[in-house]
Amino acid sequence: MVIALIVSSASLIAIILLLLLLWIYQTRYSKSRNKSFQTSDSVKGLVLGPILGKFNSMKMSASKGSVTLFDYKALEAGTGNFQEQNILGVGGFGCVYKACLDDNFQVAVKRLDCCGQDAEREFENEVNLLVKIQHPNIISLLGYCIHEETKFLVYELMQNGSLETQLHGPTHGSALSWHMRMRIALDVARGLEYLHEHCNPPVIHRDLKSSNILLDTNFNAKLSDFGLAIIDGTQNKSNIKLSGTLGYVAPEYLLDGKLTDKSDVYAFGVVLLELLLGKKPVEKLAPAQCQSIVTWAMPQLTDRSKLPNIVDPAIKDTMDLKHLYQVAAVAVLCVQPEPSYRPLITDVLHSLIPLVPVELGGTLRVPQPTPPMSPTSLPAP
Repeated sequence: MVIALIVSSASLIAIILLLLLLWIYQTRYSKSRNKSFQTSDSVKGLVLGPILGKFNSMKMSASKGSVTLFDYKALEAGTGNFQEQNILGVGGFGCVYKACLDDNFQVAVKRLDCCGQDAEREFENEVNLLVKIQHPNIISLLGYCIHEETKFLVYELMQNGSLETQLHGPTHGSALSWHMRMRIALDVARGLEYLHEHCNPPVIHRDLKSSNILLDTNFNAKLSDFGLAIIDGTQNKSNIKLSGTLGYVAPEYLLDGKLTDKSDVYAFGVVLLELLLGKKPVEKLAPAQCQSIVTWAMPQLTDRSKLPNIVDPAIKDTMDLKHLYQVAAVAVLCVQPEPSYRPLITDVLHSLIPLVPVELGGTLRVPQPTPPMSPTSLPAP
C-alpha cells in the first residue's frame, strides 16, 4: 500500500507539473503571437477586436468577413496630413478624403470630427452594420481607426464620386446616358432589395439620396453612409429621432414619425426623378421659398404630351418614349403620399430590369445600328 501511495502521488505530481508547463508555454506563445500581430504592417491592420469597452459590440468578426483596424499614422500619411486637395466630399460630421496607402492602394477615408452622442452612435452603427453586409451594390467598409477624440472609417474608393456630383456638378449629367442612368437606378434598387428582403432582420437605410449613391470607374452604383440606418423590428421606430435630408424624407415620417421600408421607396422615387429630370430634390424659387421636385413634376409626369419637355436636356430625345413613360410611372408610384400605395422595392426592381441593356445588367436587347451599304454592295441597276 505504501508503494502504491508513493507511485500514485508521484504520478499526480508529474501530471500537475506537466499541466503547469503547458500553461507556461501557452501563455508565452499567446504573448509572442499578440506581439507579432501588433508589430505587423499597420496598414494591413488587425482583424476586428476589442478596442474600447464601449465598442465591444463591434467584436462580431462577421461570418462573411472582417474589418481592419488601421493605424492613424498610415491614414495621416496617405491623405497628406488630410490636405484640402484630397477632399472628396463633406458630410454632416466631417470630410471624406482620398488616401493612397502602401502598394499604391487607394481608399476613401471619412473623418468624424464631432465627439457628440450622434456622431458616436452613427460611427458605431455604421461599423456594426457594414461588417455584416456584403453586396455588389453596397459600399465595402475596409476598416476603421480611433485616434484620441477623432474617428475614421475607411472604404473602397469610388472613382466617379457621387451621383449628386455627376448630376448637379460641373458636368451636369453629360457623362450619364439614358441607359447608364437606368443601370444606376437598377443598382440602387438591388441594394435596397438586399437590405429590405435578404437581411435578417431587414434594414431600413433612412438616408437614401443622390450624395449617398457612389459610382465606381464603370459607373456601377453602390449605397453608402449607413450611420442613420436602423434594423427593422428591433427598435421602437415611433421614438426614433427624426433624421434625413429635406426633399427625400417621406411625408408620413416627416409628419407622424412613421418609418417603414416604404420610406426608402419614397427616397428612391426622388432619386429616380433626379435621374429623369436632372433637377435637385429641392429648388430655391425665392430667398424664403423652395419647391420640391415631387410637387413640381407630379402634374407633368402623368401627361404624355408634357413629359418629354421636362426631361434632363443631357438625355432629351435619346430614349424610347415608351420606356420614358414606364420610368415616369414607376417614379409616380414610389412618391405617392400614402405609403400603402407605394410598391415594394422588389416590384420596382423587376419593372426596371427590362429597361436596362443586357451588357449593363438588365434584359433589354438594344438593336445595333445597321451599317450603311457601300457602293460595291448595291445591286446592279
